[in-house]
Amino acid sequence: MDAAQQEATARARELQRNWYGEPLGALFRRLIDDLGLNQARLAGVLGLSAPMLSQLMSGQRAKIGNPAVVQRVQLLQDLSGQVADGSVSAAEATERMEEIKKSQGGSVLSNTTQTTSGSGAPTVKRVVREIQSLLRSVAAAGDIIDAADTLAPTHPELAEFLRVYGAGRTSDAVTHYQSHQN
Repeated sequence: MDAAQQEATARARELQRNWYGEPLGALFRRLIDDLGLNQARLAGVLGLSAPMLSQLMSGQRAKIGNPAVVQRVQLLQDLSGQVADGSVSAAEATERMEEIKKSQGGSVLSNTTQTTSGSGAPTVKRVVREIQSLLRSVAAAGDIIDAADTLAPTHPELAEFLRVYGAGRTSDAVTHYQSHQN
């Protein structure tokens, strides 16, 4: 890989970090490990071609263009967490992956069984991810920060919201939310 290709890959991974909270290669590898998949199976569940998944993982492509695929990634992340904490068995995870594969997307703010805690309420992390997905589907993190800077003098609360939820990391946004609930 020449210097220009390395620079383009580094830029794509940085964009992925801004849009998705981490490079897609790391995110997809974690899903593969946690859910016992291979790349071809993950691509099938997400509704991507295997070459497209490979390009996203390697940083040859930066963005997932289809909002339904982004939603499936989020659903798989939730499922992965449930498998990791033992609340979902491997057999049930396989069934849910088939449901996720068949899903056509829809509103990123939908409230499915994968988006709720044991009490039936949406989890804070899930809501934060949905807000981030919605904001990032219309603008890149740099554009969101620029908008926040423009709004800061007259609407400081909105500017803070955009910085934290639109351009920040999921974990930081969850911490921010929790600290403001007291």
